[in-house]
Amino acid sequence: MMKTKMIFVLIFSGVLFSCTSNLRSQTLPSNAAIGIKSLAYDPFVNYPVYDRNDLGVTYSRSATILKIWSPPAQEMKLRLYKTSSGNELLEEIGCQKDGDGVWKAELPGDRRNIYYTFQALINGKWNDENPDPYARAVGVNGKRGQIIDLNETNPPGWKNDKSPAMKQQVDAIVYEIHVRDMSIAANSGIQHKGKFLGLAETGTKNNQGLSTGIDHIAELGVTHVQVLPAFDFCYVDESKLNVPQYNWGYDPQNYNTPEGSYSTNPEDGKVRILEFKKMVQAMHQKGLRVVMDVVYNHTGFTKNSNFDQLVPGYYYRQWEKDGNYSNASGCGNETASDRPMVRKFIIESVLYWVKEYHVDGFRVDLMAIHDMETMDEVSKALHAIDPSIIIYGEGWTAGDSPLPETYRSLKRNAKKLNGVAVFSDDIRDGIKGSVFEEKSTGFASGAKNMSESVKFGIVAAGMHPQLDYAKVNYSKQPYTKSPGEVINYVSCHDNHTLYDKLKVSRPDASEADREKMDKLANTIVLTSQGIPFLHAGVEMKRTKGGDHNSYNKPDSVNRINWDWKFENREQVAYYHDLIALRKAHPAFRMPGNEMIRKQLVFLQTDDPQVVACQLKDHANNDPWQQIIVIFNGAESEKKIVLPGGTWKVALENYEFKGYTKLYSGSANAAPYSAMILYQE
Repeated sequence: MMKTKMIFVLIFSGVLFSCTSNLRSQTLPSNAAIGIKSLAYDPFVNYPVYDRNDLGVTYSRSATILKIWSPPAQEMKLRLYKTSSGNELLEEIGCQKDGDGVWKAELPGDRRNIYYTFQALINGKWNDENPDPYARAVGVNGKRGQIIDLNETNPPGWKNDKSPAMKQQVDAIVYEIHVRDMSIAANSGIQHKGKFLGLAETGTKNNQGLSTGIDHIAELGVTHVQVLPAFDFCYVDESKLNVPQYNWGYDPQNYNTPEGSYSTNPEDGKVRILEFKKMVQAMHQKGLRVVMDVVYNHTGFTKNSNFDQLVPGYYYRQWEKDGNYSNASGCGNETASDRPMVRKFIIESVLYWVKEYHVDGFRVDLMAIHDMETMDEVSKALHAIDPSIIIYGEGWTAGDSPLPETYRSLKRNAKKLNGVAVFSDDIRDGIKGSVFEEKSTGFASGAKNMSESVKFGIVAAGMHPQLDYAKVNYSKQPYTKSPGEVINYVSCHDNHTLYDKLKVSRPDASEADREKMDKLANTIVLTSQGIPFLHAGVEMKRTKGGDHNSYNKPDSVNRINWDWKFENREQVAYYHDLIALRKAHPAFRMPGNEMIRKQLVFLQTDDPQVVACQLKDHANNDPWQQIIVIFNGAESEKKIVLPGGTWKVALENYEFKGYTKLYSGSANAAPYSAMILYQE
């Protein structure tokens, strides 16, 4: 898995929500039952479909009912254990068939806190013991499910927990974090290092007395915190937390329960649930919404996964020619979202995270592995609960798939999706250079052929009459219906950090010039239409020492060094002010492509290293009548002819305050700089 994970990161990144009886039923007949052809090869088309929402554990003080879907099973055992590991078997129970491929066991009395596994007899062979795929609580290393009363996992005040208000998708500013990275450093001032609880602590300081953790994130001004995978994943041994271990978490094991290594006690499934909720609650109280990074496209194990041990083959796609598992994830398998019970699982899972954990959105890993109908059904189900929930994902795969491209949730198919956004690798690589070629440069680092890709990002990948789409680096046509359908970014957990990319691609540049390039890059992102996305630590020149694939590297590579905040305090302040500018001016957050076409015009510069645009006529009811934004990606000063009238300065030389200077006729943009002018 470690090796395949490395391949996965290098390939895909660059081309780069209680699920209980109160949920509305997802009635999903099989393809055979409704007489349509499968979207991809499906040897299980005649398996029955279970249309109720009670798979897994249904607990009460008087009885617990457990149900598992396994059409091919000849027999099914339920084993009950006293502890989350070891051999202390309490009872073995034969499950009974309950129709539509479901097996059922009913346990009288209060069975709180005992652990369980299922074991299926298939083709005359007893498969391994595993928790059910629907498990909502598990013990150490996720090997056994746990029967719990979820009410006992709610922190004080949980019923009154509310998500911060958000009017429209383009108001979001996303900040991507890893649970461990944010707190593990000795200078974080955080007590619960590497834990969910570390992200619930407030009042934490670094060695110089500056805020850390969620206080820092809230002060920065972002609206959403995207948490790298925090469901239960495989490749960290939760029984050895005294041994340093690290993983990004893109190796799912149990989708519906938090990761145990981020809790203070992975033996007891209730602890990780309580502590995850405390993290969400603390973020909400700080005005931050929480986005989960979800990885429904593949599992960390294949033949030994909970899915395959109970229903061999069904949850994964296969090639028709040889029956082998396909691998569009680059991690050994890909899930078959177009099959009814897989689609049902994904929908119920996201609904569960929203209802039980109060999360506010989802980042969908390798979203193009999923069929568009599934993503639309996910969007429909979530937005029926809360229209402000944000859903976005990677519009690419890491390899070929039996699912035809016409059905995939690809970037180029984004217009066909509803309420789902895609990442823009166009603006990412247009600004900083290709993630595949470390020496390549982008607009912000001096490239002379990336201005059209930057303009494409500025208009949120939509149709605009002033763009020459043939010159956009990857996409030769627009792919969004509205600006809320695209995520603009220059860096994330994958590949080099922005600072490291600038160092490796421009070793000839001075440190002062690289700092300007850094600011220019995210000034473009934060003044473009669409949804901006920032990698944690980018505001303080985060480095991983040049490591471009740190998924399993030690904390010394991945951690946020909170001394950086002091050392780069001027840059941190710049990011703060830039975010504040975006939030104060709706001209940068237009909700529709037609408004963008009418109120955003590009100025003629006749220079491939200069991009300038005018936001006109109180764009989107902005308090400023006119705004001009100028980007100079060259190493020399550039002169820009201005429209008529006198222009005040909002930003020049990466400073926002203290300007009394006025421009008329023309303005000179400094090397590697951004300039914002306005008329009131």
